[in-house]
Parts: sequence; structure tokens; C-alpha cells
Amino acid sequence: MELPIVTRIKRELAELQHELAHELPKRLEEARAHGDLRENAEYDAAKNRQGILRARIGQMNERLRELSTYSFARIPKDRISYGSRVKLSDVDSGDEIEYQLVFPEEVDAAAGLVSINAPIGQALMNKAPGDEVTVQTPRGRKTYEVMELSTLHDRVPAQEPPAN
Repeated sequence: MELPIVTRIKRELAELQHELAHELPKRLEEARAHGDLRENAEYDAAKNRQGILRARIGQMNERLRELSTYSFARIPKDRISYGSRVKLSDVDSGDEIEYQLVFPEEVDAAAGLVSINAPIGQALMNKAPGDEVTVQTPRGRKTYEVMELSTLHDRVPAQEPPAN
């Protein structure tokens, strides 16, 4: 099974490759048809876009190579890791907060999506319900207890083995 972030990057990569291979050449041809390329803003914009697309495609391919080291099967089922949703309790105040650990590309603080590379994400990795973690925050050190854990395995249906 493919990680959700990998699926999303592959979809975006296919869109960018389509634009680079099919749409951009048409824009370049149309711009060339307008004559002198030295003062042709449309041509310059299309060439600039071509450079941006090539750079972004390169970045995305590199990120896919990095993500290929992650395997759905290797994600723990009983410990916090990528994709885990956790409910934490502030040991001092009793306030509860929920997070989901994600890769940096998926971060959305307002939605509770926290990077596995963020201080809280790093502190939570490989923890289980009942464990405590201490994190340095802008307001000082905070200690949380892991109250609940839902891993990616709990939310993504298991794949059936292929029929022989």
C-alpha cells in the first residue's frame, strides 16, 4: 500500500509533467509566432515557467525517492509514527489537545497536522498511550501524557492479498 503523501505527490507530478510536455510547448510556439523573441513577454514568461516546472519536477522526484524508504507495512501499529492521531493531556493543566503526525508537506497547524520533524512530532515518535513527553515550546517546557493513539493502520483498510 502506498502512503497518502506519495499518492498526492505522484498526482501533482503527473500534472506538472503534462504541462511541461504538452501545454508549455504550445505556448512557446504561439509566442514564437509573434516574431522577435528579444522583446516578447509571452515567450519570456513561458521560458520562465519551463524552468520553474523543471525545477519543481526535480524536487518532487527527489522527495519521492526519499519517501520510498517509508513503507506502510513498517509503520508501527502500537506506537506513534507517521500518520498517527494522538490525544495528549497537559500534565500541569489537564488541557487536552489532538494532533496528527504528518510529513512536512502536509502540515496544517489549524487542522492539527504537525510535522514529524517539529519538536512535538520528534518527542512523540515511538511513544504509546500512557507515556509522557516533554517538549520545549515558545512558552516554556510542557509535559504531556499520551492519552489515546490511532495509527494509520486503524484508519486505512487492510489490503487483500492478491488472488492466485
